[in-house]
Amino acid sequence: MEDELKMAKHAINLTVNGKKHAIEVESNQTLLWVLRHRIGLTGAKAACERGDCGLCTVLLDDEPVKSCLVLAPEADERKITTIEGLAKEGALTPVQTKFVEHSALQCGFCTPAAVLAATALLKRKPTPTREEVIEAVEPVLCRCTGYRQIVDAILDVSKQQR
Repeated sequence: MEDELKMAKHAINLTVNGKKHAIEVESNQTLLWVLRHRIGLTGAKAACERGDCGLCTVLLDDEPVKSCLVLAPEADERKITTIEGLAKEGALTPVQTKFVEHSALQCGFCTPAAVLAATALLKRKPTPTREEVIEAVEPVLCRCTGYRQIVDAILDVSKQQR
């Protein structure tokens, strides 16, 4: 009976921030857990772990997902981008730079998720409306800024890209 209760194992291949990882995971392990505990990337925050706060947001094939709701085997052979993978050779992206300029990071706990959500939005739609920006970052809980600085930073990036 004990053997029957063991969780099934899956050999998966993840490409995280351009680096390939071949790992074995259990069926019930989330992408968030694997990123933090197996790969060592802690930018995606483990907060509610129910999909309510969005602080664990990462990009899965360039789309924002709440990594606490994605089972690791579902990410097999897919491209994952975390906050650690955005800046290249220490150079911040335009989104990260504008977050700093607009003081859109306050305590910083939501910043990785908000930056990734903004990055995905601007890739999909380089000139979003204010309403589209709000809709994109709304799933990410921020207790500090009231979102005004976050929205302003994203719109500033959009204006700069034109």
